Parts: sequence; structure tokens; C-alpha cells
Amino acid sequence: MPALYEACATSVAQARAAQRGGADRLELCARIGTGGLTPPIARVAATRAAVKIPIHVMIRPRPGNFVYTTGEIAEMRRCIAAVRKVGADGVVLGALTPGGGIDTDALAHLLESADGLSVTFHRAFDEVTDPLVGLEHLVALGVDRILTSGGAPTARSGTPMLRKLVIAARGRIEIIACGTVRAANAKRLMAAAGVTEIHAHLQSPGDMRALALVIHAEPRW
Repeated sequence: MPALYEACATSVAQARAAQRGGADRLELCARIGTGGLTPPIARVAATRAAVKIPIHVMIRPRPGNFVYTTGEIAEMRRCIAAVRKVGADGVVLGALTPGGGIDTDALAHLLESADGLSVTFHRAFDEVTDPLVGLEHLVALGVDRILTSGGAPTARSGTPMLRKLVIAARGRIEIIACGTVRAANAKRLMAAAGVTEIHAHLQSPGDMRALALVIHAEPRW
């Protein structure tokens, strides 16, 4: 099987462009400048009608840290139910403790709402104080994948940690590399880190196609 390219999109037009550019899956969000927030439900529904590839929707109620109140977790659960209803295939979410650990209690509630959907723990993971311990918590909870740059500003600079995470995961959870991934560096990153899934937010259809061609040339196993 080929490796997988997940494209980040913030609009229906970007989602269509990503599908045409060769993306295998979409992460749909709003306000990318804040790291991504939950998009309007109407946009999720319109995107579902516009593309055939899987759509994973960001579930994040506000900018800022990833330490959430009980009320915010309840809001996130309502958002999960709403995006499920309009045809989302998965959700992208995360929650941390004030000390920089995985908030396993909050995640358990969110995963209960997401039962049957694919679940990605987003880049909140890059703020976890002990990533290898965090990975084990996410495996135990049943999360499907972790979106990470290895705790660094870019996937390239985070390659050593990405490699450690892939080795520690042992196939129990997928590691998606993100952080300024482009066609020019994707092949080297995949070889060095051992990742088989790449996430990128690209504006140009040509850049999307170039990245997809590189990723799809790499064997998944």
C-alpha cells in the first residue's frame, strides 16, 4: 500500500483542490492561524457533499492552551455528535493536564462521544512533557493516530523524536508527521523518521500534487 497524504483544508474550495491534488484524507478546520478550531457545521456538511475522500474534523473550541474545563469538554462532545451527523469520518482533538500530561479523563469522555469515528490526537501532543509516556496513554485509550512535529518547530528538526515515537508505537498507533512538510523534503523525512503518513497545509494545487506524488511513491510497508 502507498503512504498516506493528509491535507489540511479550511474551506470547501481548499478541500476540492486537495482532492484534485492527490490527498488521501482531509483535516477540516477553521482559523488555521490559531492552530485550527472547530469549523462551522454547515462547512463540514458542504465539504462532505463536495469530496469523496475521508474528512476528519478539528474539535477545538477556542484558541490558546489545551487544558479544558468541564463545560468545554461538554461543548466538544456536542461538536463531535454534530459532525458525525453530517458525515465526518473522524475527529481531530486533544486535551492536556496543567502539568503537560495527557488528560486521560477528558479524553475518555471525548472518545466515548467519538465511538465509531477515527480519532487523531492533534499537535497538543507537541506540548506533552514526556512524549513516550504520552504515547502509551493514547494507545491505552484507543486513539488511532498522533499528529506531531516531534515537539519541534518543523518535522525536519523534530525527526529524532518522530523516529523514537514510530519505534515506540510498534504499529499500535499511527504517527503523522507535520510541520513544513513539502515535496522537497518529504522523502528524506519519511526515510529518516520511519513515518508513513504526512500532514500538510498547502495553498497551491501544484504543490499539493508534487507532495502527493512523492508520498505515494513511498511504500507503506
